Amino acid sequence: MAEEELPGVLILDIGGTHGVLEDLAALLKKHFHLITMKEFLGKREEMSKKIQAIFVFECRPTIDRELLESLPNLKVIGNSGVGVDHLDLKMISSFGVKVTNTPCAVADPTADIGMALMLASARRLVEGNVLNFPG
Repeated sequence: MAEEELPGVLILDIGGTHGVLEDLAALLKKHFHLITMKEFLGKREEMSKKIQAIFVFECRPTIDRELLESLPNLKVIGNSGVGVDHLDLKMISSFGVKVTNTPCAVADPTADIGMALMLASARRLVEGNVLNFPG
């Protein structure tokens, strides 16, 4: 399937401080034509009609009324994370756009870290490490 036939998805960027992780971007490129915010802003008239979805990664890009008004074919906003508190769901739904998230994406790692912290605290691992190996 040619890139032009793939649905356009707006992302902030690939890599860098706030962009989509490069491995994740590679996976997304198999199914979508990724359009960075920089590309979108540079060719707004041309790109606005191609974008059917926005992929929000670490609360970026910011979804506001101006952005939604500029994307006439937008159907869905996919949030990479558990919550959607950073999104104005009422405003987004007024544009007929659906919002999704990944509620179970970090459940296991969060539980693992929680258990590790409880065990480390109960066994005083950090204090023991400092006492045995002074720095």
